[in-house]
Amino acid sequence: MSTRIEHDLIGDKEISNACYYGVQTARAVENFHITGVTLGSFPTFIESIAKVKKAAALANFELELLAENKKNAIVQACEAIIAGKFHDQFVVDMIQGGAGTSTNMNANEVIANIGLEILGHQKGEYKYLHPNNDVNLSQSTNDAYPTALRVALYEKLGELGESMAIIKSSFAKKASEFKDVIKMGRTQLQDAVPMTLEQEFRTYAVMIGEDIQRVHEARQLVREINMGATAIGTGINAHPDYAKTVEAKLQEVTGRPFITAGDLIEATQDTGAYVQISGVLKRVATKMSKICNDLRLLSSGPRTGFGEINLPAMQPGSSIMPGKVNPVIPEVVNQVCFQVIGTDIAVTMACEAGQLQLNVFEPLIAYNLFNSVNMMKNAFEALAYTCVDGITANKEHCKNLVLNSIGLVTALNPYLGYENSTIVAKEALETGGSVYDIVLAKGLLAKEELDEIIKPENMIQPHNFGLSEKSKFVKL
Repeated sequence: MSTRIEHDLIGDKEISNACYYGVQTARAVENFHITGVTLGSFPTFIESIAKVKKAAALANFELELLAENKKNAIVQACEAIIAGKFHDQFVVDMIQGGAGTSTNMNANEVIANIGLEILGHQKGEYKYLHPNNDVNLSQSTNDAYPTALRVALYEKLGELGESMAIIKSSFAKKASEFKDVIKMGRTQLQDAVPMTLEQEFRTYAVMIGEDIQRVHEARQLVREINMGATAIGTGINAHPDYAKTVEAKLQEVTGRPFITAGDLIEATQDTGAYVQISGVLKRVATKMSKICNDLRLLSSGPRTGFGEINLPAMQPGSSIMPGKVNPVIPEVVNQVCFQVIGTDIAVTMACEAGQLQLNVFEPLIAYNLFNSVNMMKNAFEALAYTCVDGITANKEHCKNLVLNSIGLVTALNPYLGYENSTIVAKEALETGGSVYDIVLAKGLLAKEELDEIIKPENMIQPHNFGLSEKSKFVKL
């Protein structure tokens, strides 16, 4: 295969002509054998870099800094990348030294070489279209990279919100289906008071709904960009009107409301938005993991556990125990949540480690935030479609647990009084008898009264107990 010779600060290097990237990318590939996960693994990020480069080219042309033929070539190259082409040419490891310079140069070189072919030249003939002088014009890695990261995060957080809306809807629909299923609520894993399975599942939908709002709020933080900051925020090597011009062009290219930061020096070094976003992801993961814990508990058994609900059987659960089926979907969601929670520490430390006018650890921040969002999105949709949508309730079993539970006495407390209720509960514990039967045997309530009290609708919501009710107390 034919090759070309490219040159940089370090010296000459032979590059295959099959490659659209150039010498600086090739050196980065040699230097960073870290995760094995390349930029090409995150298409949204690649497309966001191309959108930033396209906006820069349009701004530079408008400010008469870039010739029209070069602008057109850069724009066409970026549009091809945005359309999903040439992603295999983004070969640098996601985690890299240099504050993202290797990522920026990977993009600059690929765009330049695509553009050169559009202009009728060979790859590497940079005198006609240069990665630094033309594609990176008016930019630095320190404003182009974080802007691309924010453009990508804006899209990914939107996708996460959509996947959360899917699982929220699944729980809400299932709640409506379970409106007539009375069951025992529990605190500290002990019988508490009756509730409905609808109330339990509706709570999950509400919990997720609250976190959708938190994700939406976090998403707004990445609207602020530092394009025009160049190296440290002073705007060196950029036209005085470049920052506002490129802001307008980026809005045009992305269709999103990105705005230039009020203080570009502050914006270039401040990574607080990523700390908050990571914290929100941790919050979502923590609550979703709790929900999955509940699903595993409620479906435990099938004979010796809670057994109140049935999760869809997805696959055999054991290589040695015939008939065993495991809650594999909640289990995998739990593991995703654990990973996201742990990742929050890495993001926090990367943000904390910034020094003076720049944080050089944004590659780690990008890698972890993208990974977390992607895993959560996939996990939540799997939970909705392959688990929650197929859950069924063991209605009679749930009802019998209520009738046989010591916790039922709490619902009778306003009618029997605390002391009598305590006596009934103690006897039920000691004898194994049901609260229902003991109350009738002691003549504390007539069967009609007792049946009315323990109707589901009378036990699962507030009720006004007047003096007439309390006057019925009879001391045993």
